[in-house]
Formats: sequence, C-alpha cells, structure tokens
Amino acid sequence: MIISLLVAMDEQDGIGQDNRLPWHLSTDLKRFKALTMGHHILMGRKTYESIGRALPGRVNVIITRSPDYQAEGCVIAHSLREALSIAELAGESEAFVIGGGQIFAQALPLADRIYLTRVHTVSEADVFFPVFDLQEWVIEASAEYPADDRNQFSSTYLILGKHPAATLTDSPDCI
Repeated sequence: MIISLLVAMDEQDGIGQDNRLPWHLSTDLKRFKALTMGHHILMGRKTYESIGRALPGRVNVIITRSPDYQAEGCVIAHSLREALSIAELAGESEAFVIGGGQIFAQALPLADRIYLTRVHTVSEADVFFPVFDLQEWVIEASAEYPADDRNQFSSTYLILGKHPAATLTDSPDCI
C-alpha cells in the first residue's frame, strides 16, 4: 500500500490557522477530492472536527487518543499504525494522510509520496508541516496555478516521491 501525505502549505510551511485552512483555493479542493475519492483518508481528531463531517465517497479514519470518541460515518483508530492497518486490511492501494500537524509528523517517515500544494503567501498560521529534508524526495510532477476569482493565491502543485536513497533510519533531525 502506498502511504501518501496530502497537504497545502504556505511559503513558511504553515498549514492551519485557528483550526481551519488559512486560504480558499477552489482548484486545490477539487484536486483533493479527485485524489482521495474512493480511498481511505486518515486524519487527526482536530482535522476531522475542522471539516465538521465525514467526507463522502471515502473511508474517513479518525486518529484519536480518546477511547470513547465517535463520529458518524467514520472509523476510529487510536494510533497512526492502527489507521494504516485498517486501510491495508481493507485492501487499500493508496492511503492519504490529510493532517493535522502531529499526524503529519508521525506519518512523514513512513510516507512514499507527498502531494504538496505550495500556496504562494505567508499566512498567520499556528500549525506547521514538520520540517523535512527535500533532498530525500524527487519531484515527479509540478504545475503552476495563478490566483483568480476562485483561488485566493497562486500556487504550485507538486508530487514528491521518496528518493530511492532515503531510508527510515535517517536522522530524526531531518523530519
């Protein structure tokens, strides 16, 4: 199973502000839907609560430490490993980790691919993507999108694949 991270971040790696996205990008939301439809999406409880509902057409897996947490239409896991196991046992070909910051930090060393939207702005973010070494990744595809009436800022869409030389034993300082 491919483990993919799907993230939009600003020029300083900000991904969230006040438990929401700091921008509105219609094309990014369409890309998110197209990539994740029919797949397992793995997210932390705060990310789920910021969305406010289970996203249709996908298996929504919420990762929480709370033993009694429930969410309609969602599967509950108590660790990232458990969430990945749920997806793998279901025969998933590609599981998408969609946030938040703590879940991304745990998933980054396990990831095979990153679908990155680099939003060309600096927001007042209070949640950031974990620091990672771009040398461990190969840019497999990239596309530029200008700002317009439906996209607040210009952005660059990247698909990053794990560099063949990168290993899970790399220094934790790189993640």
